Amino acid sequence: MAKVIGGVFTSHVPAIGGAIQRGAQDEPYWKPFFDAWPPVREWLDVQQPDVVIMFYNDHGLNFFLDKMPTFAVGAAPVYRNEDEGWGLHPFPIPPGHTELSWAIIEKLVEEEFDITTCQDMAVDHAASIPLALAWPGREAPVRIVPITINTVQHPLPSAKRCLALGRAVGKALAEWQGPEKIMVMGTGGLSHQLDGERAGFMNAEYDKFCMDNLSSDPDALTKHSVHEIVELSGTQGVEVLNWIAARGALGSAASEVTRTYHIPISNTAAAVMVLETEAAVQSGKATNEATPAMA
Repeated sequence: MAKVIGGVFTSHVPAIGGAIQRGAQDEPYWKPFFDAWPPVREWLDVQQPDVVIMFYNDHGLNFFLDKMPTFAVGAAPVYRNEDEGWGLHPFPIPPGHTELSWAIIEKLVEEEFDITTCQDMAVDHAASIPLALAWPGREAPVRIVPITINTVQHPLPSAKRCLALGRAVGKALAEWQGPEKIMVMGTGGLSHQLDGERAGFMNAEYDKFCMDNLSSDPDALTKHSVHEIVELSGTQGVEVLNWIAARGALGSAASEVTRTYHIPISNTAAAVMVLETEAAVQSGKATNEATPAMA
């Protein structure tokens, strides 16, 4: 029986990829962000997930303004990462889990979500960079199911709708009969605006509100309309919708393992969080019990 063990939530700024490829992780500008990742990797080493359900937003690599689905689910055996114009070398992308993809798709349609199904799909930096941060220098040892949410072109889905999407995905995972350990990723943000009169805008107070409530009261993040979220977090800060959807997939209870918050990287409020479920807690206990204490 599959276990949903928790989620990793992170910013996905393209410049992170440039810092990785330049080996700039210890430069003063970047070090506070990259220092957030050893605790995440320690948690991953203990939990050893088999599958990642990735909630993110596409930035024009796979979808553009002429074709922008509100929600799209990948159902491909392989995915590719390509240069989006940032000059980044493609990052390694693990294979897809098509059987689980179709189980999620069927559940979402049953729950009356109108989605786009992608049997051929490119994934951009919003998916590739978080995987590279979690498993640096190698292809992530997991299979993936990418789920994109439109945070680019209005009309945008509401936070309430995105949380409901995640909860519907959670139902599919609860019904999945495979043996996998499953984690989610929610990527993007937090607050930032890259253009217009408010270019450079960040809102640490709203970001803290989101992080404080993500584990214990995700419904609190739905009290603002999507237009209010744009006002509070910036035009691109609305990527918090990806975090909200991912949290929904974890079910009713999730506890915080680690978090960091740093301003700024590339005009963005950067955050990293890990939430875990009771299944992860029990798995961690079992691992510790099975490992003899050193004298």
